[in-house]
Amino acid sequence: MPTRGVIYVHSTPLAVSSHVEWAIARVLGAPVRLEWSVQPVEPTARRAQCSWTGATGTGAELAGALRQWPMIRFEVTEEPSPGVDGERFMHVPGRGLFRGSTSANGDIVLSEDRLRSLVASGRGYETLAHALEKALGGPWDAELEPYRHAGDGVPLTLLTRVG
Repeated sequence: MPTRGVIYVHSTPLAVSSHVEWAIARVLGAPVRLEWSVQPVEPTARRAQCSWTGATGTGAELAGALRQWPMIRFEVTEEPSPGVDGERFMHVPGRGLFRGSTSANGDIVLSEDRLRSLVASGRGYETLAHALEKALGGPWDAELEPYRHAGDGVPLTLLTRVG
């Protein structure tokens, strides 16, 4: 069953933008041309966003393809589909890739087992609070937030996976 999601390339060097398009095209099986604009937070960088449709798991494939360039800031979302949780991937240079399951409204959710593990390994409130914040992607969110606001009102390109 097809699902859909969004790719937000928050910042990439201009020289890498064509490589980003090629990586997305390899996953989707179709040529990709994104509308690039200057990233106001980092004027030497470019930003673009697009929505996509494809099979369940396409979001993970897209995130895997984009993380080949560690200097890129990006997010990839995949909406939930019947029997499958949604996902959100965030990548920040120097921090790496974050993956979280998402609810129908896009919130990061933690499984019961993950919560039990965090509680069991915690040595007090501050340690548990820090572990929960990291498990929810807080450090990635904090670093990406200024870049997200810079994209408000930017056109969204629609891409569809072939096959």
